[in-house]
Amino acid sequence: MGQKRIDWVRASTLVSVVILVGTELIGAAWAAGWAIGGLAGLPASHATVIEALGVAAGFAGLYAFVRAAVRHEPIFHAD
Repeated sequence: MGQKRIDWVRASTLVSVVILVGTELIGAAWAAGWAIGGLAGLPASHATVIEALGVAAGFAGLYAFVRAAVRHEPIFHAD
């Protein structure tokens, strides 16, 4: 039975893309929460809750992206 090895080129590409996409998703979700709270004229505590919900949605999107990326571009290969 062959041993699975890591394809480091694919792994480094995936890590780089996850960092880039994660920064974009979470930053955009946080900014959207801040903007919604500000436009609605909500108190700071309510705006913070909306920001936290946006960040949670950003992390959920990042999780889905990572799963799809690893499924599409596997980092392990058999010898």
